[in-house]
Amino acid sequence: MSDLSQRRFVTANDVIAETTAFTLNTWLSRPDIVPCDQLLLVRATLDPGRCHPFHHHPHREEIIYILSGRAEQWCGTERRLLTAGEMVLIPKGEIHGTYNPHPEPVIFLAMLSPAEAPEPGTVDVSAEEPWASLRRGLPECR
Repeated sequence: MSDLSQRRFVTANDVIAETTAFTLNTWLSRPDIVPCDQLLLVRATLDPGRCHPFHHHPHREEIIYILSGRAEQWCGTERRLLTAGEMVLIPKGEIHGTYNPHPEPVIFLAMLSPAEAPEPGTVDVSAEEPWASLRRGLPECR
């Protein structure tokens, strides 16, 4: 479909895939794919031994929903092991991190709102305390 302003359905040919320092992202909803102003949706693959270290989104709330694998998920200083069918709600500005010290990939959906927000979109705090030492004694992720 050439008129993005009318697009409602997203096919495999419409998604935008990108590799970041943390994950392989497959974007399903963002303003350059569908005419959204409130919702971003990305399917992310976090390989074994990888992580998206402690960070926050100053202007967005987020839901992380696990499709497969197991994620060591942090929201603030609380840690949970999430498996398929489980999720976490991360309020705007809440520091969080997703770690995969397991032998299989974690595949999850991340939904963020609003779609359009001022910069910075993500603020890395992984080198700051208490975040830098919060996982001390746990398997290292890169």
